[in-house]
Amino acid sequence: MISLTSSSPAELDVDAVVVGVQAQGTSVVPVAADWLPAELTRQITQDGARLGITGAVDEVRRLPGTGLRAAMLVVTGLGDGPTDAGTPAGAELLRRAAGAATRELTGLDSVALALPAQDADAVAAVAEGALLGAYGFARYHAQDAPVGRIELVTPVVKDKAAKAALARAEVLAEAVHGTRDLVNTAPNDLYPAAFADLAKAAVKAAGTRSLKITVLDEKALAAGGYGGLVGVGQGSARPPRLVKVAYSPSKASGHVALVGKGITFDSGGISIKPAAGMEAMKSDMAGAAAVLHTVVAAARLGLPVAVTGWLCLAENMPSGTAQRPSDVVTIRGGKTVEVLNTDAEGRLVMADGLVAAVEEKPDLVVDIATLTGAQMVALGHRVSAVMGTDEARAELVDAAHGAGEQFWPMPLPADLRAGLKSKVADLANIGDRFGGMLTAGIFLQEFVGTTPWAHLDVAGPAFNERTPFGYTPVGGTGVGVRTLLRLLEQRAS
Repeated sequence: MISLTSSSPAELDVDAVVVGVQAQGTSVVPVAADWLPAELTRQITQDGARLGITGAVDEVRRLPGTGLRAAMLVVTGLGDGPTDAGTPAGAELLRRAAGAATRELTGLDSVALALPAQDADAVAAVAEGALLGAYGFARYHAQDAPVGRIELVTPVVKDKAAKAALARAEVLAEAVHGTRDLVNTAPNDLYPAAFADLAKAAVKAAGTRSLKITVLDEKALAAGGYGGLVGVGQGSARPPRLVKVAYSPSKASGHVALVGKGITFDSGGISIKPAAGMEAMKSDMAGAAAVLHTVVAAARLGLPVAVTGWLCLAENMPSGTAQRPSDVVTIRGGKTVEVLNTDAEGRLVMADGLVAAVEEKPDLVVDIATLTGAQMVALGHRVSAVMGTDEARAELVDAAHGAGEQFWPMPLPADLRAGLKSKVADLANIGDRFGGMLTAGIFLQEFVGTTPWAHLDVAGPAFNERTPFGYTPVGGTGVGVRTLLRLLEQRAS
């Protein structure tokens, strides 16, 4: 729960007061110090110098709450850049400072954030960061609960734009948290049919008639010619599903289709992966999770743009019924694909989803997938890739920049298409080793025709196996939700 207050932080009845600090010479000073008693500002500066506090991004330090009603004073680093929330860089500094603090303060019932929040843009950034940082996944073992109540100190408590920003931040955070929960769930509990059931529950909980869900089971998929989903899923005892989640407002200004890869566990199939690191392959459904919760968030916010989400769900397992290297599958719409590597399965299920999406003639189709290890080789663990038609790619990069997510534009070189030639089918599911991320994008391009299209490869950023940072926890990150929602909002406006 988060609320706005204009009370002095010193007088708030909370467990901790969080103050943002930046370096000034050899000391640190509070930012937005006008909210604090003068003696508290002096204490922060003196203790900061004594304790070696630098004000760096992601630095969170606890101090005694001298002069506060709260028992604890917490300083969180704002880095060394300007904290103007009207700029993407400034907004992200506020997001990370707030999120790093709430992430570190698990187990506390309440905190007050005395960060620079003088206008609606700053309220939005601080609220988003604080809520994204206040996340925990305790399904399988007990742990300290996230911060329960957050009070955001600001002079604009009665401003309509600030109140709207706070409400949007809550919807956005719930969407990111819902995505993280799905990614973090063990694959024995999250298989295609179970994912479809959770999607139904999410749609029902949204409580709006403008949101509908349709689920195709394995029989309907076979009858409908969805050969990619059927082929990938046939090696598992838990068959595939295609879930359509459609948000249809009464006065839609356009129609955007979102397609998400939902491989609930990826063993690699017959072309089995190495054992080391395979446990992270429970996250191979992060794209579908992001699509589901983006569509639900759009409905909850009442955006005047139609959004259809396609969740391409399968489990890729080796067995006596699994597809084999050299099998040929027929994607919906009739194109044939020779399967040269069963571990290049995501593009097969996504091809079916893209064809289904394009059949409805949307204005734009965007797919999001943990598609290639080559994405991490090219861009690392925190930067996602964007490919696609020129205008759509630029639109996604712009949305990501505004949302505070790192997406980098990448090309689709025409010469790489030759690597996908097959002697027995329309195309093969793998090409040359080098440029593998781009070749995967070129493969998907075969199934969108002339529809404006963008492809997001989030293989690395979707699952954080390292240390937490800012508002990002270990495990599922919820990457893509913020960018996709901002894209829809921009389209709606």
